[in-house]
Amino acid sequence: MKYEELSTIEKTIVKLTYCKGIGLVGKWKIVKFHEHFQADVFSADDVIQIAQIRQYKSLFRASFQAISEDWLQENLKNQQYITWLSPNYPQELLELPYPPLVIFYAGNLSLLDYSCLAFVGARQSTQYSAQVIHKLLPALVQKRFVIVSGLAKGVDRMSHEMAIRSGGLTIGVIGCGLDICYPREVLPLFSEMRKNHLVLSEYPQKTPIKKHHFPMRNRIIAGLSKATCVIEAKERSGSLITAQLALDYGKEVFAVPGEILTGQSDGCHRLIQDGAKCVVSVQDILEELPHF
Repeated sequence: MKYEELSTIEKTIVKLTYCKGIGLVGKWKIVKFHEHFQADVFSADDVIQIAQIRQYKSLFRASFQAISEDWLQENLKNQQYITWLSPNYPQELLELPYPPLVIFYAGNLSLLDYSCLAFVGARQSTQYSAQVIHKLLPALVQKRFVIVSGLAKGVDRMSHEMAIRSGGLTIGVIGCGLDICYPREVLPLFSEMRKNHLVLSEYPQKTPIKKHHFPMRNRIIAGLSKATCVIEAKERSGSLITAQLALDYGKEVFAVPGEILTGQSDGCHRLIQDGAKCVVSVQDILEELPHF
């Protein structure tokens, strides 16, 4: 998509994507105001009032006024992106409470047309995770599921790599700009997926990693996927956030049991106790997704 092809409201939201002092909820308030009143053009004060910006008024106003249309065109010309109004925006994300308004991508966007499964788990994973992934993923790839994960170390990385080695397709969702690889250890995988698979972010280039970006990233992983499978998650694992979001969205959640001595899989065991499907074979996943 090119900047000049955007509608006026899309240009407004793309500009707000670069502004400091306004979050996703505030941007959605602008969209809802537009839908209700058919308003397209907003001043800084309009946005402050409608989005109910209080703490960061000065920061937002300065940021908003500093971003010109020429600046936007220059910064967007080498980025690929879709908006919530694009015809190829994934329907699954539109069903979230606050979908990403802009998705930046590198790779094959048509992967969003496939049925997706998320695999998440420990960054400090053990050989057990590798064995589980080797057992489960090739059969799922044969069923033409696209594997979604977060391009982190551990289970994320192994899931992406096994999908590729099995001749399948994979999507990575990251919490920074697509010009940044985090962590650096996954750079070869990151480069391969940008070229031959798909990497997504709701953040434009030059956006650094921030702690609150990870839960935001996780909601996209859960939202894109028909189901989420958790491997080797500890009691306080970030993977449990993804699992909880999947449950909130009415998606299936699977958990792979592990050993009980080190606590490495305590989060998975808690999910199973709370009603997640216990997975010991690929059939446990496939029988819950018969119509996909």
